[in-house]
Amino acid sequence: MTLFIYVFAALFSVMNPLGTVPIFVGLTKDDTKAEQSKTSFLTAINIFVILLIAFFTGKYLLNFFGISIESLRIAGGLIIVSSGFALLTGSFNKHKGMDRKKVKTDAYQRESVSLTPLAIPMLAGPGSISLLIGMQEQYTQLIEKTYIIAAIAVVCFATFLVLKSAHFIVKFLGASGINAISRIIGFIVIAIGIEYISSSVMIVLKDALY
Repeated sequence: MTLFIYVFAALFSVMNPLGTVPIFVGLTKDDTKAEQSKTSFLTAINIFVILLIAFFTGKYLLNFFGISIESLRIAGGLIIVSSGFALLTGSFNKHKGMDRKKVKTDAYQRESVSLTPLAIPMLAGPGSISLLIGMQEQYTQLIEKTYIIAAIAVVCFATFLVLKSAHFIVKFLGASGINAISRIIGFIVIAIGIEYISSSVMIVLKDALY
């Protein structure tokens, strides 16, 4: 259960569905409530499938490219820290590439935005994918993998609830409220990234010395 809580907290913080709320509201402002709910559901399903694929196939990609798990964790940690700083500085949309006029225009013209840009790259981005690949290598027992998959499912369900309530959240919290929460989450995300980097660096140094 401790592993489940850890994976849920880490993954939810890195994905930060609250930071996606303004984007979701903007992309679905002309949709009916039924269409908004459908988009929320499809986004959660897409995220779940993407993260599961990353979790189960990540190690084969590492072996194919000859990348060690420590190198992946350091690279993933850097991406996670970068995402955390983007949340702290209020540049989350820019960090995800949603500040570009062409990207925004393309997103608004799509019939369905559940896969892109909502699932990729806003939610199931490099940070969450590298996090899960690292966990797949670290936790090898069946019960541990079961807890991780369950945590992924619950995170996706929580993301569905957040997106489904996005218009209400915007009205209740406002832009300043969402920004404040995102900054708090950003601090947690930075801590997660630094922990990944420091632990991996220690392992690399230990192997080099001994």
